Amino acid sequence: MGARALPPLLAAAVAALVMMAAAAVEDATPDNVQPLSTLKMQAARVAMDAAVVIHASPDVLGKNGEDSGWVTVNFTAPAPSSGHWVALFSPADFSLSVGDSPSANAAGEDGPAGLPQAPIKYMFANISPSFMSSGSGNMSFLVINQRSDYAFGLFSGGKDNPKLIAVSNKISFANPKAPVSPRLSQGKEWNEMAVTWTSGYSISEAYPFVEWRMKGEESPKLTPAGTLTYTRRHLCGKPANAEGYRDPGFIHTAFLKDLWPNREYSYQIAHELPDGTVVRGKSSTFRASPFPGQDSVQRIVVFGDMGIGPSDGSNELAGFQPGAKVTTDRLIKDLPNYDAVFHIGDLSYANGFLAQWDQFAAQIEPIASKVPYMVASGNHERTYQDTGGFYNGNDSRGECGVPAETYFYVPAANRGKFWYAADYGMFRFCVGDTEHDWRPGSEQHAFLDGCFAAADRKHQPWLVFAAHRPLGYSSNDFYAAEGTFSEPMGRALQALWQRHRVDLAVYGHVHNYERTCPVYESTCTDGRKAKDDDKGGSGSSSSYSGTVGGTIHVVAGTGGAKLRGYAAGAWPQWSVARDESYGYVKLTAESHATLRVEFIHSDDGAAHDAFTISRDYKDVLACTVDSCAPHTLAS
Repeated sequence: MGARALPPLLAAAVAALVMMAAAAVEDATPDNVQPLSTLKMQAARVAMDAAVVIHASPDVLGKNGEDSGWVTVNFTAPAPSSGHWVALFSPADFSLSVGDSPSANAAGEDGPAGLPQAPIKYMFANISPSFMSSGSGNMSFLVINQRSDYAFGLFSGGKDNPKLIAVSNKISFANPKAPVSPRLSQGKEWNEMAVTWTSGYSISEAYPFVEWRMKGEESPKLTPAGTLTYTRRHLCGKPANAEGYRDPGFIHTAFLKDLWPNREYSYQIAHELPDGTVVRGKSSTFRASPFPGQDSVQRIVVFGDMGIGPSDGSNELAGFQPGAKVTTDRLIKDLPNYDAVFHIGDLSYANGFLAQWDQFAAQIEPIASKVPYMVASGNHERTYQDTGGFYNGNDSRGECGVPAETYFYVPAANRGKFWYAADYGMFRFCVGDTEHDWRPGSEQHAFLDGCFAAADRKHQPWLVFAAHRPLGYSSNDFYAAEGTFSEPMGRALQALWQRHRVDLAVYGHVHNYERTCPVYESTCTDGRKAKDDDKGGSGSSSSYSGTVGGTIHVVAGTGGAKLRGYAAGAWPQWSVARDESYGYVKLTAESHATLRVEFIHSDDGAAHDAFTISRDYKDVLACTVDSCAPHTLAS
């Protein structure tokens, strides 16, 4: 007797439990523990020790307009231990909020418990080679302009029982409110560029604008900017609205419109004060997008899951996101060789410690100020229980999408629903939001159907779906354990991909690289058969021509977060290449007939996997399984 189908409500409940279990497994892994959350600030006490000294220099940064600077911290403690650590706080009077001023505890008695504010970054004192033997040490911190003053605290007691025993002198930037971190993104039209930046100026203090011009023009244009911010009340839980909260300042966005295709532009972010004085930020340049369908070489970088890779080694982030710095450095070095970036979720991994969003914006500024830096929403940006998302976990640690949706502009109808279309020459990108329902009948499903359908394939032959969680195919270990080899219910979009002949689907979330054959319903549609020696690299399929009959799925959650392995055992038939390395996917539309896809390693900049698709327009129109509507046989 055959197995009976589950009743619809029970089936839905089982599916929901599977997704919750998947979220719990992903959320519980050590890879996802933000180092700042390991500091038990709620147990911290102020126990100032007159024999302990800490001093920071220089005390003023940015005298020549710089938005970052190196600070040397010297410290002495009479009884050095491996439990001493140095942390950067802002604002500088952080210790006063405990209840007693530092001087009130000069005799060394413990003050009230609990510092209500987490540091921006920290390092253990024994990083300084001389500290354990002499009690004196020094270290250097890279400090960025985050709109307030700073002080360093020296703690004893390790992470679990921290005691604040000394506070340094204050340091600050010459203009703490100065505009910083310009970041570009494509506007809602192909010939529009959005310029977003951060400052300490409210709209009552100064007028934000962008001064810009096309190369060769004498007179600049001035475009005003809109201003957004958020408060604790916008956030959904701890630590984001508690010890992890930090005033975000003000986020400004101006829209530079009616750009000429392919022309180079210069721009500068600025604020006009009431007295007419203009405060300027960095100037930069960008090249406007090509006209949709334009036949020229176009190059797009795609990856997910980067995080922060600090240059000073603070926050133990070298272990939290060990590849973030090397990927960022490679992208900076490779800037002349690509035209736009799609960072498809898990951006900063702030995980509720909101000062990290400024750190991330500063990290990517050399890239994002030059080319459009398009983003997607990941679980570490959006997921939080009972907030209307598709998952009910706590991966964002109370952020519930607010910082990401404010810091970054995307051409969505509603940034709270992070799905949108973007045209770049011969490419059309349909970017999904896997933290909201994508299944048939949902608002997002209807959007994606329309987004795919709107591509004029004779002029925009290369149709790409990009999203955070793998909705297609992945042989990652935890998906294999669930028996799904994808996000549970992810393949509900498979009919859309097939009907609209989507060429490529690219995902993050899983911290490795993998690509499939052209696939539909778990079957390779290029006639490929699994081979024992077909294990990627030179043995994997490197070219496809004509009508391929399915979508090629690529996982590229390789931007910087800790790498993960694959399921043990035989490779699924559809898995043709794997690489457990840091890097990014590079798409090169060489013409209307040829697309090249490469996986570039962050360490050496070389392509360690690559394939091409070559075809004519007729091949796009050709009917394959489930790709064409019924048609008449009448002549």
